[in-house]
Amino acid sequence: MELRQLRYFLVLAEELHFSRAAQRLSISQPPLSVAIRQLEEELGAQLFERTSKEVRLTAAGKHLRVQAQDIMEQAQRVRQDMRAIADGVQGRIRLGFVGSAIYRGLPEALESFRARHPLVRIDMLELNSAEQIASLQQERLDLGLLHATRPAPGLQSHTLVSEPFMACLPAGHALAGQRTLQVRQLAGERMVLFSRQVSPDYHQQIWQICQSEGFTPDLHHEVRHWLSVLSMVSLGQGVSLVPSCLKRVGFPGLAFVPIQGRHPQSQMQAMWHPGHVQPLVESLLAHLRDSVGRLGQQP
Repeated sequence: MELRQLRYFLVLAEELHFSRAAQRLSISQPPLSVAIRQLEEELGAQLFERTSKEVRLTAAGKHLRVQAQDIMEQAQRVRQDMRAIADGVQGRIRLGFVGSAIYRGLPEALESFRARHPLVRIDMLELNSAEQIASLQQERLDLGLLHATRPAPGLQSHTLVSEPFMACLPAGHALAGQRTLQVRQLAGERMVLFSRQVSPDYHQQIWQICQSEGFTPDLHHEVRHWLSVLSMVSLGQGVSLVPSCLKRVGFPGLAFVPIQGRHPQSQMQAMWHPGHVQPLVESLLAHLRDSVGRLGQQP
């Protein structure tokens, strides 16, 4: 059964006259008759009673008319939805993000994007960087916001935010009142770091910063979330180097001190699978490029 056959049937059901129905459909009468006969054969039911004087719907024809109208309306909605998705104004985006994105302007950026695209649904999933990369490679995410200093196989990326690391200290620490400090002043301190398994790039960056200052971090705690880092430091369990955006968390009992010298920056990338990019994802990516870094740098 084809949509064309149902369209022919509905016009004939309205006109109850083959010549007038054919004229409305801009076809000749024989193709209309053939299409109706094929539809009847396929459904196994007579849809019209035909006499020399009139054409009438049978009971089966009356039932099909209701069903056919629903099908044609649904088909029209599908066509409209597909055009909207193709134009990037409607659809669903599966967005992965790391927790620090919340403090880099992501909520504000998504709010303004939704205002411009009210028919778009964004499903957000907080995952660490390694989990996002795996999900993107398996096409279980459309776009990821993560930390990576090296290219991921089969994926493309764009740096949205680049910002310095800061020393994160308990509020009562001897160095907490300094305007700046040298990383080597943290030598011998117990360190709280992001787990190597969760975010190997971040772990390696901080390790390299410390080694460039002449010492190896005295690693006492490895955690899975930045808020866990802040919590452990606030409880006096050590010190850490964290992205400067975390200063905006407002966590009590902490001091954030800028570090001196030229060191690797904390970066957040947008990452996607090049074979799985829809216009809607491109629209969100362009919006994030324009807004996340700018909003994330506000005090």
